[in-house]
Amino acid sequence: MASCSKVLDKRDLGSLQADLVFNDSVLARTYLDYIYDQNLPGWGGTWGTSGNLSDESYGESKYFEGTLQPNDVNDFGTKLDANNAFGKIRAINLFIQQVDGGSLTTTWKTTLKSQALFFRAWRYFELVKLYGGVPIILEPQSAVGDEAKQEDYVPRNKTSECIAQIVKDLDAAIAALPARWANTNDWGRITSGAAAALKARALLYWASPEFNPSDLADRWQAAYTAAKAAKDLLSSNGYGLNSSFQNMWFSEVNNPEAVFVTCYNNLSGDQTKKNNGYDNSTRPSINGTGGGSNQPSKELVDAFPMKDGKKITDATSAYTYNAQTFYKNRDPRFDNTIAFNGATWPLNGVNDYKIWTYFVGNTSTETGKASNTGFYCRKAIDPAVTTGNVQYSGTDWMEIRYAEVLLTLAETACGVNNTAEAYEQLTAIRKRAGIDAGADQLYGLKAGMTRAEMFSAILDERLYEFAFEGKRFWDLRRWKMFENVLNGKKRTGVIITLNTDAISAADFKAQRDKMDLDMAYTSYLTIAPKIMDTKYAVNWKPEYYFFAIPKSAIDNNPKLDQNVGWGGSFDPVQ
Repeated sequence: MASCSKVLDKRDLGSLQADLVFNDSVLARTYLDYIYDQNLPGWGGTWGTSGNLSDESYGESKYFEGTLQPNDVNDFGTKLDANNAFGKIRAINLFIQQVDGGSLTTTWKTTLKSQALFFRAWRYFELVKLYGGVPIILEPQSAVGDEAKQEDYVPRNKTSECIAQIVKDLDAAIAALPARWANTNDWGRITSGAAAALKARALLYWASPEFNPSDLADRWQAAYTAAKAAKDLLSSNGYGLNSSFQNMWFSEVNNPEAVFVTCYNNLSGDQTKKNNGYDNSTRPSINGTGGGSNQPSKELVDAFPMKDGKKITDATSAYTYNAQTFYKNRDPRFDNTIAFNGATWPLNGVNDYKIWTYFVGNTSTETGKASNTGFYCRKAIDPAVTTGNVQYSGTDWMEIRYAEVLLTLAETACGVNNTAEAYEQLTAIRKRAGIDAGADQLYGLKAGMTRAEMFSAILDERLYEFAFEGKRFWDLRRWKMFENVLNGKKRTGVIITLNTDAISAADFKAQRDKMDLDMAYTSYLTIAPKIMDTKYAVNWKPEYYFFAIPKSAIDNNPKLDQNVGWGGSFDPVQ
């Protein structure tokens, strides 16, 4: 890396010398690794877990206060900067432009370039998700920013043109990349299956109501064809659902679930350190050196179905839901996603550890920083890591899991009115989760669902399956559901209080770890709601379905037209 840094750090990026980099396989791959490092998503995706921007968690934001300004979503980038979107695209374009000029073998050039094409598609897809169409730049520009002349300015391309370019780049990557890398040291590199899965995701967004308000059938058909191809390609090459929903995060190299993965490690003190940060920030503070973020809302707690797959409000469920013992007989993903007061949660190598979040009077009994909602997120929290090493957790992030490929296929199959195939994917997901099959083998799904009912069931399934994986915010946005799900409402948590008239605080503390949990809840604990959004009710505005191009970007490039709804005439659905 040191030998390559002088090349990569040249002040004039346009003068990158192909004979120094692209005649040397090590230097060429090091440049490609730089592209990986610049573009791989962090834990929870580009915007993190995004729980505070959905019904999964809570948190103040301009998005939900309704006060978002044109410069607030500034992922666009307005200058030559290696860390903004178009700076990253410039580095990718330089690589794509110059790799063919070197003396590497044709096969090696194609393999390297195809990985760069994937990341160009990824970077453009992330921009389109935010703003709709953006300028398509496929070669490094000769001048940018203050150096640019009028003829150098590039207008926005239509969203449809951007989607077409994303698909073109991904098709090239699918055709050239291996389905699996032969060397396990290449684990985490982009495969043809990852490119196929991203293509399916991009076309799913293009078919969704945010981009497709007229429900155009050809959009759904294209997305379905891509999703079907992605599943077939991955399945035929050994990918599939990990046998354990709970433990799949701790299986790394050759994990069948991991389609598009960002690798981390648990090193603590050298230049190769790349810790994920998520584990330390999410677990209770007493069990780590940070702690307590990503706290589940009561809305998320209530969303999970019962163990037979039926909603807690469904009177036909074989399990009777009781609000006082809310944790009983729930979808097994509930216990593997949410830690609640009294839950057994193996942490720090202690297999019978129990988490307690109850209050005595107005005082929390938690040691350390207490949960505000009364719940913790336990998904992907490594039970074996010791308290002192939590900050160095190296659990990998799966940006695209095989489960997402199945649910993308389910949604696109529903889009083309093939509900039978949608059922197949949903039942596979629910079977892995551990939901009861039921006499009809539908795992709690309603038989004979309409297209609208199936769409709703799939979005619900995505909530259960991908909670705190950064998917819910984008699902609500692409389906334009914020007004129905959250507007005018305030997200909630719970306050669980010990009834000291029934038992003393000291006696309960002494007995609680061995006490039957049902007895604790029915005899000694009370549950009351807690309003989490204390300053305002949610006020998501319709124009937020496509964010404004930052004013600073338009000042930098006068040919950029602003989105409709933000004072411009650019239509992002075209």
